[in-house]
Amino acid sequence: MVPAAPDALLAEPRLFVEAGVAARVAEVCGPALGDIGYRLVRVKILAVNGCTVQIMAERPDGIFSIDDCEAASRAVSPVLDVADPVDKAYYLEMSSPGIDRPLVRVSDFVRWQGHEVKLALNMAVEGRRRFRGVLGKVEREGVLLTPDAGEMGSTADIHIPFAIMSEARLVLTDDLIRESLRRNGPPSLEDAGKDTDHQPAPAGRTSPDKKSDKRSKRHGR
Repeated sequence: MVPAAPDALLAEPRLFVEAGVAARVAEVCGPALGDIGYRLVRVKILAVNGCTVQIMAERPDGIFSIDDCEAASRAVSPVLDVADPVDKAYYLEMSSPGIDRPLVRVSDFVRWQGHEVKLALNMAVEGRRRFRGVLGKVEREGVLLTPDAGEMGSTADIHIPFAIMSEARLVLTDDLIRESLRRNGPPSLEDAGKDTDHQPAPAGRTSPDKKSDKRSKRHGR
């Protein structure tokens, strides 16, 4: 499959979407991120510090620096204040997808061909709903996976359609780390000097019916 142009990558839809509160957050944040050149990767609602809304984002080229993280956080905070999709006080955590990242778009699979992945499926293929193996050819409707011989007893390629995938992510390996560093480069001196895990205390509530007033931002990678 031929890689898409940058504009097409920015507008490319995700294969997997959230449910419930996370879906409402994604619906609000996705357009706000797109307006400033970022793509939403995933939203998770975590039971950390009471409640943490974790938003993963990236540039279309897959990079997401500390400066990108801060810019994205500034973009989504006002729209979250207005839409108020979470019915309790929460921390906002903006982060990059990381090295062992989730794969949520067709272009993600294209970009990381040849690397090891884990796939979870909604329905069984050859009697299994979970696979681990090397990502091969990416087609319009799915991927070819060379499964781990230790799990399957065979390394024959298996075609897995996107339509039945529920989750996909890279497996952290030495090869993946080397390739990620080659593509993204080491952290800049400016980024290395920044605190990427700062979490301020929640601000005081000013209105009993405006629960997002207690939200604080936590920036991370």
